[in-house]
Amino acid sequence: MPKELPILRLADVAAWKLWLGREGAASEGVMLATIKKGAKEAQTTLRYDEALDEALCFGWIDSGGRRLDENIYLYRFCPRKADSLWSKRNVNYVERLERELRMQPAGRATVEQAKANGRWASAYSGSGSTEMPPDFLVALEKVPAAKAAWEELNKGNRWRIYFRLNNLKTAAGREKRIQTDIEMLARGETPIPQKRTQSQTQTRKARPKDISEPVKEESTDALDKKAVIRKTRRGRNMPVYTE
Repeated sequence: MPKELPILRLADVAAWKLWLGREGAASEGVMLATIKKGAKEAQTTLRYDEALDEALCFGWIDSGGRRLDENIYLYRFCPRKADSLWSKRNVNYVERLERELRMQPAGRATVEQAKANGRWASAYSGSGSTEMPPDFLVALEKVPAAKAAWEELNKGNRWRIYFRLNNLKTAAGREKRIQTDIEMLARGETPIPQKRTQSQTQTRKARPKDISEPVKEESTDALDKKAVIRKTRRGRNMPVYTE
């Protein structure tokens, strides 16, 4: 369980920047109060995007949050660890902040650490712009069942496969992870359960029903239809009319 952090309420982005400069080096993190989009009444004007920019400038990062009330959302902000992962989104943000001359010494230090340990170069994509690495795609092409399952995956499951593969540091680890994921897909499994797609539903409906007992043959008159009773799988009588 993540450590419980104190709630920090500030008036605006200027106050957040000032707090980071004075208290950031000694703090383990805070649950920062930010105003929700469309909120009519709140004790702060600090938006999430503003808070993230200043956090990156001082070497801090967000890691999720929760709703406090109809006007306030609490985001977890903490100092970035040396070996923490970087997203391509935040890499782009930092490059923009550097061009705007807003980066602080503490923020630049985290960037240098990331470049030194490879986290900067291996920054991961967001779930909306996932590009799978070539070695995974080559392996996928070799297993038709896995490829078919991949085509049915939603964005969330594709991103999970991408994310855990992208985090591996060794070639051996990547090769093993790819093999494991390909085998998982070939079995028709997913990282997390997902709703059936339309094609999967249609395939399921198209399957013939399994009747436990065949319909008994019975002589019938073409002009006089008779009901032949048979059992369904649940033991219910089901009339089937023959001509």
